[in-house]
Amino acid sequence: MKYDIVQERDKCIGCGACVAACPKNWGVDKDGKSSPLRKIIDEKDLECNKEAAMSCPVQIIHIAEEKGKGKKKR
Repeated sequence: MKYDIVQERDKCIGCGACVAACPKNWGVDKDGKSSPLRKIIDEKDLECNKEAAMSCPVQIIHIAEEKGKGKKKR
């Protein structure tokens, strides 16, 4: 199963909590804001990215399960 990572990057405060929670898929760009290295992930990377989403103090990281035409937020 595949999952999409959706980040409301314009609302990122640059705290780096997502990077600390999941450094294999999150990094800090030159502007000081975080970004996912991959926006489509597999099941094996889900838990780490869920931790990144839960650690975000402004709750701007969302993970959606790919299901045909519709997507279910997690």
